[in-house]
Amino acid sequence: MKFEGVYEKTILIVKPDGVQRGLVGEILKRVETKGLKIVGLKMMYLSEAKLREHYAHIADKPFYPGVESFMKSSPVVAICAEGRSAVAAVRLIAGVTDGAAADAGTMRGDLALGFANVVHCSDTVDNAKAEVARFFGEDEIFEYDKTEWMHVYMEDERNKA
Repeated sequence: MKFEGVYEKTILIVKPDGVQRGLVGEILKRVETKGLKIVGLKMMYLSEAKLREHYAHIADKPFYPGVESFMKSSPVVAICAEGRSAVAAVRLIAGVTDGAAADAGTMRGDLALGFANVVHCSDTVDNAKAEVARFFGEDEIFEYDKTEWMHVYMEDERNKA
């Protein structure tokens, strides 16, 4: 059952604090409970080059060396999730960047107290496309039918062009 429509792929990275605190399963559960499909999943160390590319928008900031050091302190888990409005859906369940200010019920609100905030998630559809390509090869993204989508999306949502 292949659904046609406006489905996006997005990235979540379980950061070193999330990996070290054993939160990978909790984060995957929340993504799947929301109704998104996991289409890519892997553990990896992030290189200096990959981090500079990923954080190019802050690489010249004085706090960047601390971010890089933190992100290299442990392996991370990269997740590629797919679904209708996936970028916005993941941003909603992740919560705002500062864990102390994030709403209860969000990943960051429930699991973080500061900027060691458990997850990175794509902030725009364009950035999500770039991040999927940055962290996953084409052979690491899986296409498969998720039959439960019949019970997650209404028929008109499954058939939008």
